[in-house]
Amino acid sequence: MKTQKSKLGINENKRLIAIICSVILLLLVPLIAMQFTDEVNWDLFDFIVMGFLLLVTGLWCELVLRKVKKITHRFIICAMILIMLFLIWAELAVGIFGTPISGS
Repeated sequence: MKTQKSKLGINENKRLIAIICSVILLLLVPLIAMQFTDEVNWDLFDFIVMGFLLLVTGLWCELVLRKVKKITHRFIICAMILIMLFLIWAELAVGIFGTPISGS
């Protein structure tokens, strides 16, 4: 029984490490693009905000995977979390809703 719990803990830690590595890799895309084109123009605040959004989204999905037992519920909740991420990202990028936090 004890080995099963320790294996579960190792897998959960691997997923957390994968989330953090994914955030770093996704943030490297605009950083590298900035080296080759003037079309991508991020400053430190942009990287901090997007890193925060990606990390929180990953951690929320991880929490759902740990706590919700039904697979269909997991899928629906994680899909809603991802939709919220994309809506916030679009609002910050181009202001699709016209809120004061929009980037336009």
